[in-house]
Amino acid sequence: MKTEILFMQQEDVIAAGILDMKKVLELVEKAFYLEGQKEIINPPKTVFGIPIGENPQSHFFSMPVYIGGDVNRPGIKWAAESMANAKTGNLPMGIDMVILSDPVTVQPVAIMDGMVITAMRTAAAAGVAAKYLAPKNAKVAGCVGAGVIGRTMIMALKQVLPSLEQVKLCDLDLEKAKKLAAEFEGEIEVIPLDSVEEAVTGADVIATMTTSRKPFVKAEWVKTGAMVIQMSSWEVEAGVVKKAEKIVVDSWDQMKENNLSIINKLVQSGDLAEKDIWALNEVVCSKKPGRDKDNEITLFSSRGMGCLDIIIGDYLYKEAVKKGLGKKLVLWDEAKWV
Repeated sequence: MKTEILFMQQEDVIAAGILDMKKVLELVEKAFYLEGQKEIINPPKTVFGIPIGENPQSHFFSMPVYIGGDVNRPGIKWAAESMANAKTGNLPMGIDMVILSDPVTVQPVAIMDGMVITAMRTAAAAGVAAKYLAPKNAKVAGCVGAGVIGRTMIMALKQVLPSLEQVKLCDLDLEKAKKLAAEFEGEIEVIPLDSVEEAVTGADVIATMTTSRKPFVKAEWVKTGAMVIQMSSWEVEAGVVKKAEKIVVDSWDQMKENNLSIINKLVQSGDLAEKDIWALNEVVCSKKPGRDKDNEITLFSSRGMGCLDIIIGDYLYKEAVKKGLGKKLVLWDEAKWV
């Protein structure tokens, strides 16, 4: 029996609807809900760096997942990051693929580019968190990082915070911030800056999307009642975490394996108790409260979950079949050694 796989290049993924942030937010929130209902298997990702030693230049991530409920889809995300690509700018820093399988026959049914999926789902996770944890009537967002996730973060925050009027966008490369700001002209006011302090001070929502290995957001810059979104491991000082009244993560099981995480560092040092760290699925499923006080500071930190890629990949695969997108590959015409 011939086994066919739908191969979806990046253009097919886009044509299938990945740039619809409203739909992506809906799918991501559903994934967190299903996780809270114990309908998802999402083991911690496997990570290794090469060359072997203290300063790897490339990292690889294996993220196997099963999503139950009405989705019923096993799959895996294979992700990689290259510091060489980041320096040259000739290729994307992160290059990802998503593979979906049939839950019964276990045959692969789709292979697709995962780069845009990653960018959209990463910001959408923060967007879902902001839906539950951001201050009511938030008007100003302070965003640090004008890269790919900087773009999708603005898209997500615009969608979940209808009261948002202004984004202060900071990047060490001011020209990069100016170019990204121009993309949103006519949609929302985006002010390009090269000062982190100026960007985050007074902001209702602070979001950091960088590759920094050193913290740069100071506790005194975070105003009472703000929400802080940290998309990397250690972009905020320890004082910011200690100042937060609610600390929510996408997956503590994954984050506690990340020795760079400031939250993990505080737990290991005894300055933060694990019981005070909530998973976003608990908030989405109403097992833990979202924001319930105007003056509380909330913090969301993300490690990245493969289930978000797989639920989105499943949707895009089905849309591609409807629209006749992609190319069919054949794994075998007739299986040998059955």
